[in-house]
Parts: sequence; structure tokens; C-alpha cells
Amino acid sequence: MLKISLFAAVIGHILCGICDCLLSYGPKGRLDLKCIKTPELMKREFSRMPPSNPMCSVILGTFSIMLFAFGYLAVSNWMYGHSKFCGTIMLISSVVFIVPIVVHHVICGFVEWFYIKMERTVEARDAVLTFQKQTVSAMIAGYFGLFAFAMTLLVGIATGQTNLPWWACFFNTVPLFLIMLPTKIPAKGNIAGVIMFAALLIFLW
Repeated sequence: MLKISLFAAVIGHILCGICDCLLSYGPKGRLDLKCIKTPELMKREFSRMPPSNPMCSVILGTFSIMLFAFGYLAVSNWMYGHSKFCGTIMLISSVVFIVPIVVHHVICGFVEWFYIKMERTVEARDAVLTFQKQTVSAMIAGYFGLFAFAMTLLVGIATGQTNLPWWACFFNTVPLFLIMLPTKIPAKGNIAGVIMFAALLIFLW
């Protein structure tokens, strides 16, 4: 069951990465999201974005998060077998990550969809940006949960509380994301998630 859950998490993060790209790429390439600071630039930039992109991202993204949730819960249970303290923290942080991140993902998709459908007016821009700012707590809570999960896993492996070698802790969302942070690679968090769960799948095979 652990292996199936880890494999589901790999697939889930791949699909979620595709969803991230659906929100940031149009038919003619990557959108310059700095344009949101200027109404006219934002209107012109999002003229290249079909409304089907954010809608597909919302639907596929919700399914993808459900898939990788199995992986986070399974790894928490596996860690619990080695350290009840670490396993409990990871289980709680998994829930803190998964539930709000679904909300955040749906909000990001709907914000783009409504902006496009409302003909990209200044009023539409102000409305969706205000809505996104007022719901930013979901994003903060979700990423706090992910950070707590990843750091607990990293420390648990590094300190020898599991049967994995200490260097396996580097196959972790936090260091992998930090390595990619200076680059322009899209969907960094999901790529880090794919690598982490694929590595765990190999280590625990």
C-alpha cells in the first residue's frame, strides 16, 4: 500500500505541475505575471490566455491534489513506525497542507477565469485581486503545512530515526525547491515533490 501511495503522489505532483503551467502559460508562451501591477499590461497579457486553461487547472488540480495526498499520509504513517513524535507532526502538517492548498489552487484558477470572462476590465482586475488578497491565508496555511512536513521528514532521516541513509534527506521538497528557486523553471514545488516521492519510492521499494 505504501508503494502505491508513493506512486500516486508522483503522478499527482506531475499533474499538479501541469495545472500550474496551465495558469502561467498561454498558447504563445509564458505570461509575464508582473503585469498585474498595471491594468493595461495585465489586460493585454491575459488576452493570450484562453478561459479553458484556468478551468482545466481547477478541475485537474483538485484531482491531482487528492492523488498526492495519499503519498503525504502514507509517508506520515511510515515515519510514525520509526518515530511517533515525527510521524504525528507529519500527519498533522499533511492535513494542514492538503486542505488549504485545495482551496488556494481553486482560488487561483477561478481568479484567472473570472478576470478573462469579465472581459479583463479594470473593475474585474480590482475585484479578483482583492478577492485573492483576502484569501491569501489559505496559501500561507498550506505552505506552512508543507514546510513543516518536509522539514520533519528531513530531520527524521538526517538524525537516523529511520532506516534510510542520512544523505536521503537531501531528496526533500525544501532543499530541492531552494536549488531551483533562482531558475525560471515552472512548477518548482511540484517538481520537487515528484523528485522527493520518486526517491522515497526507490528507497522503500
